[in-house]
This record gives sequence, C-alpha cells and structure tokens, in this order.
Amino acid sequence: MVGRGFDGYERELRSLLSGEPGSVRSYARALPPTERGDFERLIDEPFLVVRGAGSLGLDLVALRREFALPIEVKASSAPVIRFTAAGGRANVQLASHRAVAARAGLTVLYAYRRLGLRGAEPWRVFSAGSGPSRGLLGAACRHLPQVEATREGNGILRWDGGLPLSRFLGRLRYLSSGAGPIGG
Repeated sequence: MVGRGFDGYERELRSLLSGEPGSVRSYARALPPTERGDFERLIDEPFLVVRGAGSLGLDLVALRREFALPIEVKASSAPVIRFTAAGGRANVQLASHRAVAARAGLTVLYAYRRLGLRGAEPWRVFSAGSGPSRGLLGAACRHLPQVEATREGNGILRWDGGLPLSRFLGRLRYLSSGAGPIGG
C-alpha cells in the first residue's frame, strides 16, 4: 500500500539529497549522535537533483561529481512492498528501469520511505540491478541490497533488508574522498 501525498516523500528525499539545511538537520536528529555530523555534510556537499516525469520514468536523478544516481521512490506504512499491486505496473517499471540503466552502465536505486515509523531511520536504499562492475559507482552499488524477486519473478522490497540512507551516503562520501574503489 503506497501512502497518499506520495509527492511529499519524493520532495522529502529531493530536499535531503539537495542539501537543504532545514531538511538535512531535521533528518539528522533521528540518527545516532555519532552519525549526525557525517549526514549534515550533505549541506556542504549536495547533489544536483532533477525530478523525473512520465508514466514509467524515474522519480529523481541525483548528480554529483562522479555519481549519477537514477532513483525510484516508494513509500508505505507496510514493512513489505509487493510489485504485483496496481495490476503489476511496478513490475513493468522495474524491468524497464533495469534495461535502460544497464544500457547506460548505471543502476537504478529504489528508495523506500517507511511511513509512521518511530525510532529508526525511515529511508532505505536498494539496487534494481547489478550495475557497473568498475569505478566509483560500481563500488558504491556493489554491496547494496537488491530488489528481491518472488518465485514468480515479481519484485518485492523488504524495508528491513534495505541499507539506511545515511550509510549509503556515507559510502559515497568515502569513495569520492579519494580513497577510490575497493577491489575494482
């Protein structure tokens, strides 16, 4: 079940990645004190975030130096999102995203916002494909949890299985700091 006012969650993620100080500081308050400072570096190191459009297009594209991150945003109060809802449209979208991203040497990220959650970071990140095998983007996406598939091949997101947004952004910061990709 995808929540009402969905555009609000897309805007929330956009404001975070764009480094809007109020949004970043508000989100950082929910993080452990040791992680807040790192997350707040988004204010000084923001992404250029472009909103996508179209019925099977991407929601956001976040750009910064070495990274181009196509992002599909999902939101639900349930711990699991099944792509068979709404007549399977999300499955068609997932297949389309994978094909387009593979041709361009990218991977599509799925950002899952858990609604009504207290006491935990609400955004989780998943990869929709294998992504590039080399470079900084490959290193950044290599250890991301994948969008799962049921036995029937339908996509599924389990919020508990995703990587917290702050940890993913920390990995991007580490990689772009000059440390370079590990093992590739």
